[in-house]
Amino acid sequence: MKIISIINQKGGVGKTTTVINLASALSQQGKKILVIDLDPQGNATTGLGLSNTDQSDQTIYGILNGTVSIKDVIKKTEFQNLDLITSNVDLSGLEVETAGDSERAFILKTKLTTYLNDSGAIYDYVLIDCPPSLSLLTVMSLVTSNSLLVPLQTEFFALEGLTQLMKTIERIKTNLNPSLEIQGILLTMYDRRNKLSSQVEQEARNYFKDKVYKTVIPRNVRLSEAPSHGVPVLIYDKNCPGSRSYYSFTDEFIIQENNIGSAA
Repeated sequence: MKIISIINQKGGVGKTTTVINLASALSQQGKKILVIDLDPQGNATTGLGLSNTDQSDQTIYGILNGTVSIKDVIKKTEFQNLDLITSNVDLSGLEVETAGDSERAFILKTKLTTYLNDSGAIYDYVLIDCPPSLSLLTVMSLVTSNSLLVPLQTEFFALEGLTQLMKTIERIKTNLNPSLEIQGILLTMYDRRNKLSSQVEQEARNYFKDKVYKTVIPRNVRLSEAPSHGVPVLIYDKNCPGSRSYYSFTDEFIIQENNIGSAA
């Protein structure tokens, strides 16, 4: 089992869309997936068809503040092999509430590790949807994860923000989670008519080399519409360009995983 954070401190770069559709594509291939919505906005929750207005003790907030255990909060989605721990806006208060806890960066890791060891739950992947900030919640996620997947929008300020993220990742590796790795960088919101998209792509590939996935995710209306229907775009319109790209990305992701497995 592998725990992967989908992370970028900028908002609106396709993090939640990537979580939802990677989870959906993997589950369609028979992989057992747990999505943890760690964003107080709860967009992964509604994007997978569940409510982000649940009582707080039935969400990730209830787990992190010690009210409930993980086994009581995991919800089935309507998609086979795909489970979810939901979020809501109350999660935004956690940073203040845990201010006196010197071990707070490890709360999620401790609770998730205990649950997975004790319950015998078999997941192939745990995907964590991070908030659009380098806050306590993001640090918790980085401490918990084996690797990171970074959606990078092909726009002007994208690489600038990525530099800041890399510094944070290095600090976490040095102090809290030495085995943390960057799984890959996924270029999103790609517009082939726009010269800037190809320039950002070229810069990203020059700098990060083979960490950048070959697949790019285009700007696509159907991708934007799907969350309002509470389903991944792969189910909303499996033939649109956005869906085809996410299927292609998932194939690339699985090949990468197989290569990592055989190398180990």
